[in-house]
Amino acid sequence: MNLIEKEKLIAEGAERFENESPEALLAWAVETFPNITFACSFGAEDVVIVDMLQKISPKTDIFYIDTDFHFQETYETRDKMEQKYGLNFIQAKTDMTPEKQAEQYGDELWKRDPNACCDIRKVQPLIKTLSQYDAWITGIRRDQAPTRANAKKVEYDVKFGLVKFNPLASWTSDDVWNYIREHEIIYNPLHDQNYPSIGCSYCTRPVMPGEDPRAGRWSGTEKTECGLHK
Repeated sequence: MNLIEKEKLIAEGAERFENESPEALLAWAVETFPNITFACSFGAEDVVIVDMLQKISPKTDIFYIDTDFHFQETYETRDKMEQKYGLNFIQAKTDMTPEKQAEQYGDELWKRDPNACCDIRKVQPLIKTLSQYDAWITGIRRDQAPTRANAKKVEYDVKFGLVKFNPLASWTSDDVWNYIREHEIIYNPLHDQNYPSIGCSYCTRPVMPGEDPRAGRWSGTEKTECGLHK
């Protein structure tokens, strides 16, 4: 498929599936791009997509970025999901250990330069992993942040040179949690402790009533994204 054909396919897909269900888009995505993967963070949106994929295309690769700095609850959620679905999540991870990072960049890089820390521990492993695929699926929603407000259901990811599918882009938080409750999905227990968005333990705090749902990520800095999404 050349670039012109791909651009046409993306535009048609974005229009066709704007008002369709996430399941319908996922079914089309895995059929159209067999060499596709899903990036799972084990947040509420992502556990929903895992459940959908297991019903639609259980052999589709699912990977997670292991930063070495996740909450213990996140790793436990991973383990419970692997057991429930019979999955083996693919681990994407930097070769730089936390000790080597501290030696090279100093202690607590995430405090002094969170962008650099995210680049080492998230973005570079993501680039390496996505280089093996033709398309990827994410769990982002438009109402999560201004940076995601214009996300289409199907788009071309210029940063990684892949077709990108965002099946939950038009969903609200209520839609996500209604699905979780209806289908009795395993989810990260930190969501019950005022963590609507969960990242690394060093850079994530609980969100207080009235705060923006992503206020707990990189609190006290101007950073709002880890670099995985434009």
